[in-house]
Formats: sequence, C-alpha cells, structure tokens
Amino acid sequence: MMHENLTQLWDDCLAVIKDNVDIDVFDTWFAPIEPIRYQDNVLTILVPSQFYYEYLEEQYADLLSTTLTRICGKHTKLMYRVLVDQGNKRGGTADMIGLDKHVERKKNGSSNFDSNLNYKLTFDNFVEGECNKLTRTAGINIASQPGKTIFNPLFIYGKSGVGKTHLANAIGIKTKELHPQKRILYVSANLFQLQYTEASRNGQTNDFLNFYQTVDVLIIDDIQEFGEGKKTSTQNTFFHIFNHLHQSGKQLILTCDKKPAELDGLEDRLLNRFKWGLSAELEVPDFTTRKAILQQKAEKDGLRLPESIINYIAENVNDNVRNLEGTIISLIAQSTLNQRVINLDLAKKVVSNLVGTTENKQSIKSIVDTVCKYFGVTTEQMQSASRKREIVQARQIAMFFANKLTEETLTTIGTTIGNRNHATVLHACKTVSDLAETDKQFRRCVEELEEQLHA
Repeated sequence: MMHENLTQLWDDCLAVIKDNVDIDVFDTWFAPIEPIRYQDNVLTILVPSQFYYEYLEEQYADLLSTTLTRICGKHTKLMYRVLVDQGNKRGGTADMIGLDKHVERKKNGSSNFDSNLNYKLTFDNFVEGECNKLTRTAGINIASQPGKTIFNPLFIYGKSGVGKTHLANAIGIKTKELHPQKRILYVSANLFQLQYTEASRNGQTNDFLNFYQTVDVLIIDDIQEFGEGKKTSTQNTFFHIFNHLHQSGKQLILTCDKKPAELDGLEDRLLNRFKWGLSAELEVPDFTTRKAILQQKAEKDGLRLPESIINYIAENVNDNVRNLEGTIISLIAQSTLNQRVINLDLAKKVVSNLVGTTENKQSIKSIVDTVCKYFGVTTEQMQSASRKREIVQARQIAMFFANKLTEETLTTIGTTIGNRNHATVLHACKTVSDLAETDKQFRRCVEELEEQLHA
C-alpha cells in the first residue's frame, strides 16, 4: 500500500476514534500514534512507549477493534511497534500483537472456550472497603459454588466507574481458577445485542441460543442497554436464556447503572427475575478506600508517591474508582512523556484537569482546621476524648459541616474527627441543626463558619 493511502487510512481511523472519545483523551493517547504499514490485513502502528501500548490495550481495545473493522474490514489485526529507550536515545522498537492476543492467552486447561474475561481485573487488585464489602463477599461465595448459592442472579448496580466491571470479571476469573471445567462467559450487553442481530440476519438464531445455553456462568455487563430503544427481540431471547440457565442451576451475574426498580424500557418479567437473587450496590469509595486504591495502583505501576500526594488525590477525586486510577495514569504520562518530576504541584494540575477541582473544594481536614481556628481550640483537642463544652461543640460543628460539604460517609467522618462512630456523627448533625433553629447566637456562629468555608 502506498504511503499516501496508509496515511489516509489512518486518518479515517482517527476520525472515527475522535467521535468516540473526549478531545483530551484523543490528543494524549491517539494523536501521537504513527501508522507504519498495512499489509495482509495487519495494520502496524508506532506508539511512544510500552506504557502507551498497555494503556491502549487495557482501555481502548474495543474501540480500536470496532474502528479497524469499520475502516479496514472485520478480519483486520493490529500490531503495535513500541519505541524503546536506549539510554537517552530512542533508537529501537519492539513489536506487540494487539486486539486478538488475549484469545490465545485465555485458553484454560483442555478447553478452548474463550471466556472473554479481562484477566487484569482480579480480586487481588479489587480493594475492599465499606463501599463494596457485601458485594465482594457475595462474589467470592459465588466463585466457590457457582449456581448453588442464594445469590443467583447476582445483580450488581452503581454509578459509572465504581468497579462493577472489575468485580464481575474478578468473580469470573476466580470461578475459572476453582472450577476450570466450567464454561464461563463475560459479554457486554451491547456485544450480546450485536451477536444476536448478526445471528438473526444469518438465520442462526437457534445456534445463538444453543451456544448461550451451554454456559455455566454468564456475566452480562451494562444490562440497562437492553432497555434502550426497547429492544424487545433481544429481551425475549435473553429471557429464554435466563430461564434455561437458572433452571439448570447455572450462575448469572448482571451489572447495571441502576437498581432494578429504577430501570426503564425493560420488560417486567425480566425485572422480576433480576430480583430473584441478590441486588447489591457498589457505592462510591470512602476516603480510606480511595487511599488504598491509589496506593495499590501506584505500587503496581512502580511509583512511590508521598502520603501528601496520595491524601490530596484521595480528598479531591472522590466520585469514582476510574478517575482515581486515571489520575495515577495521568501522573505517569506527564512524568514519562514530559520528563516532569511527580510532586504536589503536578498532582494538583492533573487533578484539576481531570475533575475540575478548585482550591476551594472542602475536605474534612480543611473543615477541621477552619472550625478549630474559629473556636480557638487545637486539632489535638478536637481529636481527643475531652468532654469540655467548647471542644464538644467545635467537634460537633466540624462533623456537621463535613457531612454537609463533603461526600464522605458518616463512618469516615467519625473516624477522621475524634475516632467516633457513625451514630455519634448523626447525633452531632442533629444537635447542630436543632440548636441553629432555636439559638440565635449559635446560628450566627454556624453562618459565620459557613461563610468562611465557602470563602
């Protein structure tokens, strides 16, 4: 293929990718890629580093596969050529096969059945916390006895980025380890729909049904997509698959962004079946869990981050796990690609770009510091067991504002402020609210503090 055609081919691929990712993601991860060759249905691209290759494969393999199929045809394979550092010179390359490499790796035992699991998403790197303990424990029980526990189906729900896909894969991987003879399949709802559409078009609906009915553990990710556009034929097919598997003692695991009662567009008979087992929420991780996630991710990527950086990220990136891990990846990228030292200033810049953090965003620590200064007490007194009226009052007001101005759990607030339990925090919030309604002087103190905290 001529160079002009290769360039045009890659430009067409980039146009598709650009429509499916944020501009910052495109500029960081796709714009630097150079096409090298397209021959015998293999597209070879040059990426700046091994980290680049691993990140693209982990985060965007599906997007790249879909793009290549659309632009080059469905049998196209992708090969990465990784630029290798030699001292300060970047003089060598190393080849990596992409997209299809996981198929060979995932053959387990004597069976060639491809489970389509992401073997990076295990229980070992799924950090346990109060936000996920119930669901994680249920998942471990399922892996030990798939289809034989009361958790069938296991319906995992929660907002985007809290670890639903990770946990679903971890259950599948653990089940495969304990029961290598089991046929375990992970599939997104979107892929299930595409497979069904293709089977229907080719007159292979029965083959499609027969295949899915042979699975021992079926994991469907983002089940809410079945309700988009009310895909009745897909729902009807899945209904029969669900019934067959459940009646045969097979395990079903479903993930969703909403609880069953809040789903739109799905048939009642499906929603009723989703409630047969355990519906468990994965909540946004609390501060302690966020720190543990950051520390684990940093260690895995060979970083030694000071506690000040870990604490800053954990305080300010508090919406989901994906953004926590994304912060570490961005720090590595900034450091590697721009040759910058990872320090608190760089962390603040990365966090600000990622989640729009401003310096005025409140943390428990900043609230405690402001309240202590206002009442003229020390942080040591605030954290002590002292029952002096002025210290108790300062402690209660700090808990009140921590609950109001942060997204931390009551348990985290209590642990951070005086090592109290969640019941103490609830009591403190009620006490402050009640006094503010009946005591004008106390209400003035609360209002002045709130102005300072928002200044």
